[in-house]
Amino acid sequence: MSDPKSDSKRRHVFISHHHKDNAEVDKLSKLLNRKGYDIRNSSIRAKPASRERLEKGLVKKAVVRRLLGMKMSWAGTLIVLVGRDTHSRPWVNWEIKQAAKMGKRIVGVWAQGAQECDLPENLIKYRDAMVGWNSENIMDAIDGKDNTSHLPSGGEFPMQQIGRANC
Repeated sequence: MSDPKSDSKRRHVFISHHHKDNAEVDKLSKLLNRKGYDIRNSSIRAKPASRERLEKGLVKKAVVRRLLGMKMSWAGTLIVLVGRDTHSRPWVNWEIKQAAKMGKRIVGVWAQGAQECDLPENLIKYRDAMVGWNSENIMDAIDGKDNTSHLPSGGEFPMQQIGRANC
């Protein structure tokens, strides 16, 4: 039988990120776990050989899309971990757009120590919140208690208003 107290602290997320930021994904999970949250991350972290096969076209994109879609459907929130090069990753943009189509909450989190940098195009369009590396702010954004967007310095920038509908 599950502990109701731990269930109230459990969050199912999909952390979209640049593969160079894999270590930051672990740090993010540990940051939230230290505050008593049980973060269940369904994102994929491909090994270098798998990434190389995908880049060479040896793995069909349709297969990857289907796998990512299944992993994302399980999550309640898509977290986009934003580092210096995240904006350049086509898969990150695709994941954000798919999450928006699925009606998922989309939260951008600046990587630890991040400087202001370009954001993925679809994060600009579809984000519900954008927060810094602070466990309380991140959890408030995941839970829908914070719908603001902040720069890594803490300054606020305006939300882009969009209409979203589930199809």
